Amino acid sequence: MGRGAGFLVRQSRRRALRDQPAPSASCGTGASVRRRLAGAVFAGRRQAPTSAGADRAGQGRVDDRRQHERADQPLARRLAGPACRAARQPRAAAGAGGLPRVNRVAGTDHVRHPTRRYASARSGQARRSARVAARSSAGHPAAAASHAGYANAGVSRRAPARRARRIGRRRAIGNATRRIAKTHAQTVSAIAARALAWFDRHGRHDLPWQHPRDAYRVWISETMLQQTQVVTAIPYFQRFLAALPDVPTLAAAPLDRVLALWSGLGYYARARNLHATAQACMRDHDGALPSDFTALLALPGIGRSTAGAILALAHGMAYPILDGNVRRLLCRHRGVRGWPGSAATQKVLWKIAVDELPTARIADYTQALMDLGAGVCTPRTPNCTACPLRADCVALREHIVTQLPERRPAKPVPTRDTVVVIACDGSGRVLLQRRPPTGVWAGLWSLPEAPDPATAQAWVARHLRVDVTVMELPAFVHKFSHFRLHVHPLLWRDARARDAVRDNDDLRWQAIDALAELGLPAPIRSLLQGLT
Repeated sequence: MGRGAGFLVRQSRRRALRDQPAPSASCGTGASVRRRLAGAVFAGRRQAPTSAGADRAGQGRVDDRRQHERADQPLARRLAGPACRAARQPRAAAGAGGLPRVNRVAGTDHVRHPTRRYASARSGQARRSARVAARSSAGHPAAAASHAGYANAGVSRRAPARRARRIGRRRAIGNATRRIAKTHAQTVSAIAARALAWFDRHGRHDLPWQHPRDAYRVWISETMLQQTQVVTAIPYFQRFLAALPDVPTLAAAPLDRVLALWSGLGYYARARNLHATAQACMRDHDGALPSDFTALLALPGIGRSTAGAILALAHGMAYPILDGNVRRLLCRHRGVRGWPGSAATQKVLWKIAVDELPTARIADYTQALMDLGAGVCTPRTPNCTACPLRADCVALREHIVTQLPERRPAKPVPTRDTVVVIACDGSGRVLLQRRPPTGVWAGLWSLPEAPDPATAQAWVARHLRVDVTVMELPAFVHKFSHFRLHVHPLLWRDARARDAVRDNDDLRWQAIDALAELGLPAPIRSLLQGLT
């Protein structure tokens, strides 16, 4: 009956141990030296020394090994880490020829046989090394060749396998993370590339604030376009720039002049903020708009979107915008729910706007998004077939294009009633009164107002002398964003001013054909122009 493989391995090991000389006492780390000493003590107990000289020789070797142990302790601490550290820092794990270490004390050989379970990381390293060396020396050339690398590194066959599994898991996680990041980058770049390609063919390249596209022109245009369509804003922009072409002229102009140029656009707080910002730039920024994001946000009337538009369009800096057109486009493309005016939805949209910024052609990309929102992704009749982003548009895929962005929660719109006094002096002039600095039409010139007709007649009697009866004109409704104003005009002709009018700086007579010189609310201007 043939011999088993285990018997052949044991026989080869015993033969190798008989022929192997004792290794140097300085070989190995402090931990391995300590284990050899333990084996030596055990061997000494099993076999007593044959003479006093042999006893002294054995004791001398033990002392010598203890000296080497103390010398090797720093190295042992440094190499006592996990198996992967031992693989990176190969050490002498076996004797010459890859054979197991042999402790020879007092003429007795003590061979360490490693166990399959390791008590600690320190002892486990040396035991794995001994096992690998024993397998490699068992007389099997193929096995010795396959284990040579492990024996030289001081690790067992199983250690690389476990390490490979750990590395595989880490690589899988890393690859997944990189794949997600790469996919996101490809998506972002693809969105920007499609938007820019569409802009090159179909975008608006002849807007008056694009030639030249400097910070002042971008600032004025963005302020006008906050609540006004491009077609309506263009003539106002051209008239405004012709009168006030730069920051110094805007800062030096009277507020009435600025309001007069703004008259008809509505939301007159924008004009007042323009004037205040120009004066702040003259005072704090050497007469120019700053190119710093934080400095722009500190100016009156400039928010995050306007500051981003100035920096992106005029300076090519990577800042996003989020005006009404871009909000609508992003809500539909990403399927963002919620009213865009809420803080939570705004936070989501800003995150998307920042993530989709390209690394080049920032100005064109910004203009492309605005043009797509204004001309393709319109509020009521979007032209999805012409949209370059339709391939991955969530709203189009889920058939909810017209439902996004979601509307503001419905609230009842309040109504207000007011009586306006139209007092003409018979020479083509009308009496105007400056509005308070806050509230509706703040700071503009308008007609005197009263809550009811009786109060209006009492005001006229106190400020004017009239010889004719009052004439009631047709009422009309003016819609504001947050309420409806019902206006009831009362007309007095051939009125003459009393001293109360002459002594009041907030009251003035103005020729009806020269109303353009003052800032008037659009409905009041239309009402007065209809009298001629």
